[in-house]
Order: sequence, then C-alpha cells, then structure tokens
Amino acid sequence: MRMDAFTEELNIDRYLAGLQLYGDDFGAEEVRRWLKEEENGYRELGAADQERYIYSYHALNAYQSFAGLPHARRFTHVLGMGAAYGHELLPILHLIDKVTIVDPGFHINKIRGMPVSYLKPGELGSLPCNDNTFDLITSFSVLHHLPNVSFQVRELFRCLRPGGFLLLREPIISMGDWRYPRRGITSHERGIPIGIFRRILTECGFTIVRERKCTFSLMSRLRWILRRPVYNVRWCVALDDWISNLSVWSDRYHPRHVWHKVRPWSVAYILQKPGSEPLD
Repeated sequence: MRMDAFTEELNIDRYLAGLQLYGDDFGAEEVRRWLKEEENGYRELGAADQERYIYSYHALNAYQSFAGLPHARRFTHVLGMGAAYGHELLPILHLIDKVTIVDPGFHINKIRGMPVSYLKPGELGSLPCNDNTFDLITSFSVLHHLPNVSFQVRELFRCLRPGGFLLLREPIISMGDWRYPRRGITSHERGIPIGIFRRILTECGFTIVRERKCTFSLMSRLRWILRRPVYNVRWCVALDDWISNLSVWSDRYHPRHVWHKVRPWSVAYILQKPGSEPLD
C-alpha cells in the first residue's frame, strides 16, 4: 500500500537529511502508481515535439562520460536507458554496432541512419533484456525519476556484460520538497543523496572508475550571455568541472536557505562491471 501521510511525515526528516532515499523502499503498488504517473513526465515538460527538441548536454556527456571510455573501442550493443530520441548517443554513434533504447514515452526508427530498437520497461520497471546483453549502457538523469533506484541499478548490472561500462549522471540534491508542487520538474523526481548513491552502486557490484560532481548551480546563468545551452559548450563544462569539485562545497542534500543552493547539483559516474567480456 502507499505510505500513509502519518508514516511519511515520521520519515520526512530522514529523507530530507539525505539519510534515506524516498521511494526506494516502496511496495509494489506504490511503485506501479509512481511509474504510471511519471511515464510521460519528460514529454510533458517540452520534449514531445521532436522537430523543436534541443538536447542540451552534449559537451557535458563528452567531458564527464565518453572521454573516460577506452579510446576508439567499438561497442557491439549499446543500451540507452530513458534515452528519448537517442541524442545522447550521437557523439559515439560511429563506434556503435547496435542500439536499443528503453523508454516508455518515445519512439523513432533511426538515429542518423542507424536503426534503433525500442523497448518498454516491464513490471515495476524491470528491463526486458537478457543477462549480459550490452557492453555499454548510458543513463543520464533517469534514475531520479524512478522510485526503486536500488532495483533499477541491479537491473542495469544484470544486463551489462562483464567488463562493460555504465555511464550515469544524476542530481544529488533534493530538488525541493516533493510533497509540494515544484515548477519545471515532474511531481515525483528527487535527487539521490551521493552517499546513498555510492553505497547502492558498490553493493550492486560495480567498480567506480570515475566520480565527478558537476552542474554547478550558478553555471546555468551563462545561458543569458551565450544564447545557447551552457552544457553544449566545452569551456563551460571544463569550468563547471573545476568549480564543482572544489573541496569547499558540502554534500547537503536538501537546501534550507538560499546559500545552501550554491553548490554542484549532480554527479557523473563511469562504472564498470567486473570481469572479462565474453566472446560472442
């Protein structure tokens, strides 16, 4: 059953303190309701029109994620978790033999001429894929939309081949108090406290190859000067990386005052599944 208001109120201080991840311990009925309500959330925020859609994180992905992969390695089968139209894969498309996207709300036939297969997530968000299927998985700002993050990470680990890589980027701040309406984001999304995130990843069996904080809170203001998405500009991403990883910033999850918001908002991970990739 859905957590009643009294029980939720008892736990809210632990959630907002970043000691517990809201939604990660929900029962099956709560998870189904959350996933149903979140299913088209990204489309409704402005991504429904493919012709006008602009992907705003190419330089960020290149700097924090793709640059850390083995140089010029080919990937036989890549999964884009929640990858919408597949724009995040464009920088490495020439290195990919086959693309699959798991996303409940999007579908196209080709990405720059390459055929793409779309799958919808299964019951409770399970991945409809066999074990050890992919040698690379990307998941950028997807997990924080989902209730059962630990389960989702286990699914990603299961579907990744030994020796394969998982690229993640997620917010690590609360994104406001989710009990109340928030402008510009869906009703359920909330960040993942970085300490909990590390624990989930390591307990699932991943090796953390690289962890870098990113998306410093004030960087987005540069868009008014640049007149283009900040994280599509390489020098902005390099500056963002330097500022975000200064030791002066706290890991406070839920900001109580305006000055608490001056800090990096996200973390980017390069993760690897231990073992040698089996030959086909």
